[in-house]
Amino acid sequence: MANGLSLEDAYGTTLGRIQAQGGERSRLGMMTLMWICHSERPLKADELCHALAVEIGSTDFNLDNVPSIRTVLNCCQGLVVVDKEGSIVRLVHFTLREYLSGRSDLFQKCHSVMAETCLTYLNSQQVMNISATQFLGAQTVPFLEYSALHWGTHAKKELSDNAKSLALKLFVQYDNHISVRVLLESRHIYRSSDYPRFTGLHCASFFGLVEVVRSLIEAGGFDINQGDPVGITPLGWAAREGHEEVVWLLLGQGGVHPDGSGWSGRTPLSCAAMNGHEGVVRLLLGRGDVNPDKLDGFGRTPLLHATMNGHEGVLRLLLGRRDVYPDKLDSCGETPLSRATLAGREGVVRLLLGRGDVNPDRPNRYGRTPLLHATMNGHEGVVRLLLGRRDVSPDKPDRLDRTPLVYAAMNGHEGVVRLLLGRRDVSPDRLDWLDRTPMVYAAMNGHEGVVRLLLGRGDVDPDRPDGHGRTPLSHAARSGHEGVVQLLLGRGDVDLDRRDNPGLTPLSYACHCKHKEVVKLILDWKSSRLNLSRPSET
Repeated sequence: MANGLSLEDAYGTTLGRIQAQGGERSRLGMMTLMWICHSERPLKADELCHALAVEIGSTDFNLDNVPSIRTVLNCCQGLVVVDKEGSIVRLVHFTLREYLSGRSDLFQKCHSVMAETCLTYLNSQQVMNISATQFLGAQTVPFLEYSALHWGTHAKKELSDNAKSLALKLFVQYDNHISVRVLLESRHIYRSSDYPRFTGLHCASFFGLVEVVRSLIEAGGFDINQGDPVGITPLGWAAREGHEEVVWLLLGQGGVHPDGSGWSGRTPLSCAAMNGHEGVVRLLLGRGDVNPDKLDGFGRTPLLHATMNGHEGVLRLLLGRRDVYPDKLDSCGETPLSRATLAGREGVVRLLLGRGDVNPDRPNRYGRTPLLHATMNGHEGVVRLLLGRRDVSPDKPDRLDRTPLVYAAMNGHEGVVRLLLGRRDVSPDRLDWLDRTPMVYAAMNGHEGVVRLLLGRGDVDPDRPDGHGRTPLSHAARSGHEGVVQLLLGRGDVDLDRRDNPGLTPLSYACHCKHKEVVKLILDWKSSRLNLSRPSET
């Protein structure tokens, strides 16, 4: 850099200037850097300015204390900028964040300060006076959303006695507080006045604040098994968010129901399994009063939730239980294996295939097998695993008579098509319920690579019509897929003038759909063939 200064030296010099301003200007500059470095999400200019105006512990928020963003930027000596489009306050360069993060002496106990700031804002009379039922927006309280959603995150990282006191103060009238609505709606939970309360115990369990949870339990006045607006108990929230210490604390309370159903009939175990919280799953499985195979409102077990989300560690814990059935159908007729193949979870599929009590070829209510699910979505690794099994039929159709090859060709999954065509027990020209072959679907959807693979087979008829008499060329011409049309025209066994049931030829479709390039291709091809068929002049 200029004058021989390193980047670190330049940042250090600028920080020195910020601190040398003294008084309020120095405080604004350093606090701004702290918030930008350690906030849970980028802050907008008005949010930051309100955060900087908070006097921790005050019951009133003084609007006169709110600095202008221009003042804030001036106090930061060029280290902070504001995005013009989103009004997001950012550091001038990413290297500055690295530099500030390495200076542990700059922002001591920053998360305690941030938690106390958020809680003071929420406890202020201005916020307390906002009606949770009539709230229309945060124009007058721009720091409300951040405070409601993230005070607990900061407090969990660093809980001071002051933050704990402010949290307990907030919980005195928490049910009617606007921050409850903000928090619940962030999780897509909407409530009316008739719903049960979301209490301070629910909130502390949600954020994983074990000391606050302990204080609330000791103070009494809370039903530890009370469900919130969607039936989730404090234990359910702690399990869902993966807060092991809080789960352990709540499980130790007399009268707790560790297997109670909440949102959509999900138990704490289901919530923990769904989100991959192994430690919580282990704690709940250690209870004799928890059913590890209990169905929720969608007929899904904890095992199925872990499978769908690819949580292999949780899956191993559940598969280690004798009272967990790994091939149970959900309400849609899907097994854990079929759900895993649908999502392409190779590790999960491998674990389930290692079980003797899992049927790898079990169809769902539509006749679709795990292999068909995997081919439909192009999961080559899963397809290889299933094709390596002798008890998996690679050509088994569903109720629409569509085989794995049909779906792979339909969706253009070349790698999967190549794997299936390598099998002798797969028919490459098999008809479905519409009398359509894999070639028809590949041509219809313009999958040139798949068409090329199928054309390389001697047992595929490239001109085979479907139930409406339309050939692969007709479908490709109708959809305007020039590349596929060119590939099919290159075959000598494709009839250019073949009419379907309505009496239309490939050229008719291309003309009707105004695919000029396809029309030109077909006309040029017909012309060249006509010239070849004429006797040469002597």
